[in-house]
Amino acid sequence: MLPIRDHNPSGRTPYVTFALIAINAAVFLSYWLTIPSESQLNSFFYSWGLVPENLMRGQGVSTLVTSMFLHAGWMHILGNMLFLWIYGDNLEDEMGHGGFLLFYLLSGLAAAFAQVAMDPFSPIPMVGASGAIAGVMGGYLLLFPRARVDVLFIFVIFFRIFAIPAWIVLGLWFALQIFSGMSMPADGGGVAYWAHAGGFAGGLALALPAFLRRGGKDYWRRTDGHPPHPEAEYRLSKSSIPRIPRR
Repeated sequence: MLPIRDHNPSGRTPYVTFALIAINAAVFLSYWLTIPSESQLNSFFYSWGLVPENLMRGQGVSTLVTSMFLHAGWMHILGNMLFLWIYGDNLEDEMGHGGFLLFYLLSGLAAAFAQVAMDPFSPIPMVGASGAIAGVMGGYLLLFPRARVDVLFIFVIFFRIFAIPAWIVLGLWFALQIFSGMSMPADGGGVAYWAHAGGFAGGLALALPAFLRRGGKDYWRRTDGHPPHPEAEYRLSKSSIPRIPRR
């Protein structure tokens, strides 16, 4: 189950979204292709990732920002950049280029503080743009709850794309982070679920000014939760393979 695009076109070129994707990709390639061993890679993450126990000692404050641009593998960065590509352009359209950049960074900080609050003395480095992008998803949910998101469902040997309202896709994703965070020990490694949840909640709060400028609940009533412009439509190209009808 993978969101692949939305039906919500933006009205301006999302330069900041493009730049963030390019910077994350460049940073990832700069160390992933040059650091030869896993031990050296772990040392790199410990130096530039966010280590809660170091932060509690007043050390590594800069890693609150640097950790947002590090990723632990190809699937990690590809998944994050896909989500930023889907949801980022519309938030940038609403907030402006500078406003969106500030929103993104503040969402990342909210995610970092949420993870540190849940396990303040963890020695495990936290890396990834997931928390900041979770904030983008939270803001998107507030502004466009009924925008359609195409989700790819893979059923073992075949797949199908369904258009699902954003509030279902993003609401389920947020609920999954809460459930997973409560199920996993706070000092366990792996996915930083509380960073995701904290970033999402932070994004919701940070998007409130844009929501209120639009009219708040009146904006929802006017648009019925849909984007305030015509939605994009996608058509799958027909296959050139002939079909044999079943009797």
